[in-house]
Amino acid sequence: MRFHPFFHAFAHGDGHRGREFPGPHGLFRRHEHFGGRKRMFEQGDLRFVVLKLISEKPSHGYEIIKAIEERLGGAYAPSPGIIYPTLTLLEEMGAIRVQETEGPRKLYAITPEGEDILRRNEAAVQAIFGRMAEVGARHGGGPAPDVIRGMENLKTALRLRISRGPLSGEQSAEIANILDSAAKAVEAV
Repeated sequence: MRFHPFFHAFAHGDGHRGREFPGPHGLFRRHEHFGGRKRMFEQGDLRFVVLKLISEKPSHGYEIIKAIEERLGGAYAPSPGIIYPTLTLLEEMGAIRVQETEGPRKLYAITPEGEDILRRNEAAVQAIFGRMAEVGARHGGGPAPDVIRGMENLKTALRLRISRGPLSGEQSAEIANILDSAAKAVEAV
């Protein structure tokens, strides 16, 4: 199979890991410092993560986002704008294929070519998942990702309802009662 030159290094296991530069505390990789903070994944790492997760279980894009978020203890969740192009790239490379489609959702499965990529890059993949486990352990004491997601869903629902127009006194009281009941239920857990 012939790969686009940009992806050749990834497909053959010798991907770019960033150029090292001297710094006040030893060497650092330039691409790890963007906007004053480190990137969660080095260049090409996310492709390995997505491919490995799909090798463990055929998945939809949203399931992959959730799996990454959970493994990182809620510290990071890739956006759909990162995951779906990565899935498209892996599919074009022949590393994954659409196993089935349910409406707009595609279930991706690994191909023999994808398994070969993982086999050739086993050490790199293990290192990436090791770093992810460390981040997950450091952030695992924080709120669970599903709790954070629930809080965000509630905030969004409230904003959407309020944006539809003013609330009547009755509607306002009903929403306040719902929120008070939810707060009491959470405190009881």
